[in-house]
Amino acid sequence: MLSRVFTQRAINPQASARAFTTWQQALDAIEKHNDRLNAFVAVQDKESLNQSGEQAAKRRAEGTSLGPLDGVAIGIKDNFCTTSLPTTCGSKVLEGFVSPYDATVVRHLKEAGAVLMGKTNMDEFGMGAANAFTCYGPTTNPMDQPGQDELRVAGGSSGGSAAAVASNMCMAALGSDTGGSVRLPASYCGIVGYKPSYGQCSRHGLVTYATSLDCVGILAQTVQGAGVVYDTISKYDEQDPSALLPELRAQVDEADRKLAAQWPSDDLTGLRVGIPSEYFVDPMSKDAIDIWRAGIRHMKKRGATIVPVSLPHTRYALPAYFTLALAEAGSNLARYDGVRYGYRAEEDTASYADTRTEGFGTEAQRRILLGTHILTAGTYETAFLPAQKTRRQIQLDFNNVFLQHNPLYSTPAPTEGVHVLLCPSATGPAPKLSDILKSASDDQGEKGHGVVDTYVNDVFTVPPSLAGIPAVSVPFGKSSEDGYPIGLQLISQYGYDRFLLRIADTLAVHS
Repeated sequence: MLSRVFTQRAINPQASARAFTTWQQALDAIEKHNDRLNAFVAVQDKESLNQSGEQAAKRRAEGTSLGPLDGVAIGIKDNFCTTSLPTTCGSKVLEGFVSPYDATVVRHLKEAGAVLMGKTNMDEFGMGAANAFTCYGPTTNPMDQPGQDELRVAGGSSGGSAAAVASNMCMAALGSDTGGSVRLPASYCGIVGYKPSYGQCSRHGLVTYATSLDCVGILAQTVQGAGVVYDTISKYDEQDPSALLPELRAQVDEADRKLAAQWPSDDLTGLRVGIPSEYFVDPMSKDAIDIWRAGIRHMKKRGATIVPVSLPHTRYALPAYFTLALAEAGSNLARYDGVRYGYRAEEDTASYADTRTEGFGTEAQRRILLGTHILTAGTYETAFLPAQKTRRQIQLDFNNVFLQHNPLYSTPAPTEGVHVLLCPSATGPAPKLSDILKSASDDQGEKGHGVVDTYVNDVFTVPPSLAGIPAVSVPFGKSSEDGYPIGLQLISQYGYDRFLLRIADTLAVHS
């Protein structure tokens, strides 16, 4: 991984002499590591990369730099539409598909002068927490050693982006986060993973998994790098119906910057940090608990006040999330039928079912079938509607503990509360790839759980996704048993994105 010093130079607009070499170093790393890690599924041709790099170097030399990302290597998750490379979402269904337009956030990066290295691997249509369910084969953890027998997962569904950033194939990468798909791989790979507030970054051109949950996410080597990318892509887009409207966006941004300005240094005196009691769950490893406690001590040492808080509906977050996400996925992915979109079975006698069975992988099929069932008569009333009500209660739980007012609600903020919440990003270090594949292929499993066990990995990341609030995973420690990274997650109120990154940067000082 790049050192903190090099990363800061790479995004420094004054570093003209080094800007041109950024993409070259990234390409060298791709050629060195990608065959082993399988992080990139498509890489931009050298001629295009060279042209983009030369133009950036020329602008910097002439003092006309487009900004801090000019000439910086960026990866793009394979579910963002791009005109220069295929967009397949890790699925046979979209094999070879090239979009006629760029996703809005991709366009923003191009306009900022970023050098787009290529498309990164992902779980099929974002359905997974391991980057093991993809037509390109799994992405493995960059912490694995060459020739290692038991490989670890990179996390999903943005595992390709996380592995690419962690192994210096790019300074930062776009990911998507529906229930933790940026924060979980960031924790497993030892980098920063940031999910902004829902509606802050345009979803136009992001291939949909679950409409009400999907967020553009950012993976970066440092919190500073994530912040630069966020500032570049966080803009109103009229083509995104879920985008935060300009007037409210301006009000939220002003309140966000004012709060962030209260802590201009690593002195956190006056900051109130909440520790949710419900996040002490059974699957959590001793290493994760120890690192969480170390994070609490770290913030307390810098002057923060530690406050126990309760989020009583957290226990229902996972079932509510998978009910809603799978229902939306079943609806959204119905379009890939081989007639309107996507792969079609070759035989003349092939049916609609044949096409979808051949096109979708096992995990995608499982989630589509479950989602379709949830939306059927009877189950809709007994499962989907209660899950929506539970989601509302989870949102209210967060509103009841944050001192900041949620601008999307008319209810006032509590007089006593906290500014941020601190918890682990994952229950432990990256699991073994073989264990994930075994659990996913076994409907019952040795303990009667099977595939459900793989869903529990999202236990800490799902609640902020249901509430639409910002959350960031920061590398903070390593497992004492195997040395693999474990991240800590900071969560804040809706719209306080830059404030959250400011506080996360003080946590990252330790890493």
